[in-house]
Amino acid sequence: MGREGMRASDADRQQVADQLKAALDEGRLDLNEYDDRIQKAYGATTYGDLDGLLDDLPGTIPVQKSRIEPAHKSPVETAGAPERKNGVRPMLGIFVICTIIWGITSLTSGDAHYFWPMWVLIPVAFAVLARLGDRDKRRH
Repeated sequence: MGREGMRASDADRQQVADQLKAALDEGRLDLNEYDDRIQKAYGATTYGDLDGLLDDLPGTIPVQKSRIEPAHKSPVETAGAPERKNGVRPMLGIFVICTIIWGITSLTSGDAHYFWPMWVLIPVAFAVLARLGDRDKRRH
């Protein structure tokens, strides 16, 4: 069996779709051409079906000339999710600033206002829950 008959993966189809989207954004394809090609890309079952969709676009690597490389883990997976850890601290800082503003306005008016800074904690709670979920996934 030749390369044209080999089955294409979801990643192969997505790579072609991403390159077609970039060509549309650059104005190299009009909307009708893009729509036609994207339907063919997502409907492709073999490399032969993907061949020709990118040939006339500059700066793209046709699928038949690309090399398949093993997927690499993202820095989030390999380094213990440092981006998410750092994402919680700034949100807590914003919560503290909002609480200080609430405290100052409550003190100057002589009345404790509605504690609106609690709404800032909602994204923090989701970030912490996501981190806990990722930690559980890495254990199993």
